[in-house]
Amino acid sequence: MTNDAHSPTALDLPMVEPLPDATRKYFDICTEKLGMVPNVLRAYAFDIGKLNAFTSMYNDLMLADSGLSKLEREMIAVAVSSLNRCWYCQVAHGAAVRQLSGDPVLGEALVMNWRVAPLTAKQRAMLDFAEKLTLSSSRIEEADRQALRDAGFSERDIWDIASVTGFFNMTNRVASATGMEPNPDYHGAHR
Repeated sequence: MTNDAHSPTALDLPMVEPLPDATRKYFDICTEKLGMVPNVLRAYAFDIGKLNAFTSMYNDLMLADSGLSKLEREMIAVAVSSLNRCWYCQVAHGAAVRQLSGDPVLGEALVMNWRVAPLTAKQRAMLDFAEKLTLSSSRIEEADRQALRDAGFSERDIWDIASVTGFFNMTNRVASATGMEPNPDYHGAHR
């Protein structure tokens, strides 16, 4: 199956119809706030339990209270997704970085090579850790956590950096394996 306006992935997994009321309401909120239902949500909607698990974890990691700003969490999402070459997440979360930062150059730099982005020393430490965790997680050691502490991150912040990094490593692999397509609206957003 090829991707088209009706299929968010290369898999033939149609959305549950009719959607449960709570899911329909959630999709309506997405449409109101974003102007669309992100394809990742449409992709998971073949199984409402899986969709709810995904959205619960995503909302907790990316939107709940944290010592990390929403922008910093999106920066991690983009840097990790770039390292993993995840088409969906580079496009979708690159748009979020552009929106939250008001800087289209930052969004593009993070997608292409986060090391060329105009970042603070603290943000660089955060993305250094996320990169190492993505590429060689078994090589994380106390010195890596200490570098985050030295940059000003709390113990809870380190947990959140690791959790956001781990989440996107998982979702990048699912998106790539299923041929998940980013919504066309993301490409031109916040430029």
